Amino acid sequence: MHTGGDLRSSRSPAILRIARADHRTYRASRAARIAVTLLLPTRLNAWMRVVVTGGAGFIGSNLVHYWSREHPSDELIVIDKLTYAGNRRSIESLEREGRLRFEHADICDEEAMERILPGTDLVLNLAADTHVDRSIGDPAPFVQTNVVGTLVLLEAARRHRIGRFHQVSTDEVFGALALDRSAERFTPESPYRPRNPYAASKAAADHLVMAYQHTYGVPATISNCGNNFGPYQHPEKLIPRAIVRLLSGHKIPLYGAGANVRDWIYVEDHCEALDVIAHRGEPGRTYVVGADGEHTNLEIVTAIASRLGRDASAIEHVPDRPGHDLRYALDSHRIRSELGWRSRMTFDDGLDKTVQWYVANRRWWEPILASSGIVSGASGAAGI
Repeated sequence: MHTGGDLRSSRSPAILRIARADHRTYRASRAARIAVTLLLPTRLNAWMRVVVTGGAGFIGSNLVHYWSREHPSDELIVIDKLTYAGNRRSIESLEREGRLRFEHADICDEEAMERILPGTDLVLNLAADTHVDRSIGDPAPFVQTNVVGTLVLLEAARRHRIGRFHQVSTDEVFGALALDRSAERFTPESPYRPRNPYAASKAAADHLVMAYQHTYGVPATISNCGNNFGPYQHPEKLIPRAIVRLLSGHKIPLYGAGANVRDWIYVEDHCEALDVIAHRGEPGRTYVVGADGEHTNLEIVTAIASRLGRDASAIEHVPDRPGHDLRYALDSHRIRSELGWRSRMTFDDGLDKTVQWYVANRRWWEPILASSGIVSGASGAAGI
């Protein structure tokens, strides 16, 4: 089991030959393709003990499926509190097959983390409260989970000399850009200027991660990613909410004119980026992850309506929310040039796959609607 602070191995000719042989044998594997592209093996160890916090959430569950497929020898442990946004059914097939161990726990629970984390090679921290509208209504849970929870994990990582700690963060920590679609992009050097309680809580957590890296030598990296979309996303978020409302016979409530711009990435591409960063990223470094997928909210919901046979009459404009950031855009030059990562899925292809998934998986999202108010009730009237 790996015990040091760097998961990368030496570039010896023998290991390079092994990497090339692995690539020929597993050429269908994304992880193997990345390894050979960089002339580095994924790892020296045959297996690692990997903990994914928030692994029953949207990105977390997709990462768990990805990791189980690409690194089947790893011991995979999922920690999730199972709040409204966590759904154990998203990973139940892997549990049935014995491909992960599930721990129903809160990352703020020091005793639980002390029990689970010792002996871990890699922690991927995706546990977070993430919905901006909810953070505006009640910021306290966001500070507790996103800041205090991250601190608890970092303390455990420091005490038990965990091999690598990766913090999954957001582009929202950087604030907002002008709405002119200029060449301006967020980079790893962009200053933190959070503009809502959710973004502020993630910014605070990121600062803690870098403080533990520099003060205590915890080998840590951070990634700031744009808006993800794909399977298993809670229907409170823009794309799945638009889809399930139309499938349920309701209109899409769109904030303001829908001119706000986000940089979209298909979740599978984000998972691959996390894999690359975790194994090859330099401790103390931040990586911005984007797919050059800038679209307005109006463009998004119009594209969804079209795929479901609806027109502009399916979109209902509602008053905008407070402090609605105008534009996010990301410059992924560092992860591309240093680690060789590239997004693979086009936005249109990813949206096709996402719409098809929600059409085919009503049994996954319909129970959520029954208690969420996304179709009816106060939250149903709120915009996206």
